Amino acid sequence: MLKAVSICAAIASMGAVCSAQAQQLPVMTQQTQTIKRIPLQKFEVPGTNYETVIGIAEIAPNVTIGRHSHPGPESGYLLEGEFTLLVDGEVPLPLKAGQSYNVPPRAIHDAKTGAQGAKVIATYVVERGQPLASPAK
Repeated sequence: MLKAVSICAAIASMGAVCSAQAQQLPVMTQQTQTIKRIPLQKFEVPGTNYETVIGIAEIAPNVTIGRHSHPGPESGYLLEGEFTLLVDGEVPLPLKAGQSYNVPPRAIHDAKTGAQGAKVIATYVVERGQPLASPAK
């Protein structure tokens, strides 16, 4: 990042806005051999000190993405493939395309993909100025 969902149809209408805002999302633009992150949109939650970040992650087959946490909630929707969500203290949650998840704020979690890998759209709500994700200790 995991149990409940994100939006898909609105993304098609975000086109030009997303490409301009994508340049403002350095945390999500990093590429590794196992995960390709595609930033879509970042916007402030009106009247709060929070912002929402939406992006797509394309994850290679048969990998574990690494234990980490987020300062706020993460929700996602599996567009393609499958993975097992591993949230500390919870039963592993197998997910496949068409299913959604959520991860509570600061919950340490990981995910392991299956033979087809996975493509997920994820939404994060974080306090402004906080990192999007931090490796677990």
